[in-house]
Amino acid sequence: MSAPLPPGIEAYPVTVAPIPPEEGGGFVVSFPDVPGCHGVGETEEAALADGRQALFACIDALKAADRTPPEPGSAKA
Repeated sequence: MSAPLPPGIEAYPVTVAPIPPEEGGGFVVSFPDVPGCHGVGETEEAALADGRQALFACIDALKAADRTPPEPGSAKA
């Protein structure tokens, strides 16, 4: 059973992109505000669920290192 996600985590913009079949297929999600934070899955839904957990872990790691997590939507376009 997975832990509940903190409130506000859904406010982070997310991009979803297909992974080419020759590279294994599926989908990858990323969060422009949190570089290096990605999730993957065989379906978009699975990739989004994995991405949410990765985002939670990234934000938690930043807090543990006494760093302020980026605000949702703070990435430069």
